[in-house]
Amino acid sequence: MKVPARPSLDSLKTRLDKGRATGERLTRDGFLRETFVLPREAARVKAREWFDRWPKQAYWTAIESWAERPDDEIEFTMRRLPTAD
Repeated sequence: MKVPARPSLDSLKTRLDKGRATGERLTRDGFLRETFVLPREAARVKAREWFDRWPKQAYWTAIESWAERPDDEIEFTMRRLPTAD
């Protein structure tokens, strides 16, 4: 039995390259995300700004993930809904 040839991935590669070049991200869950790498105190201030500007109750604002980096820097991703509908 002969194994079928693999399909061409040219169109997928083209689409991925285009998305990476424009900074486009596909979000299937409707959330907007932004990632920051800041010193610890600046990270706290930035997170507080997000919660003040987009309240958790209306926009489901959350710190999606975070990690400690060398030199006391924090890398974290904030997420929120685009509107409070």
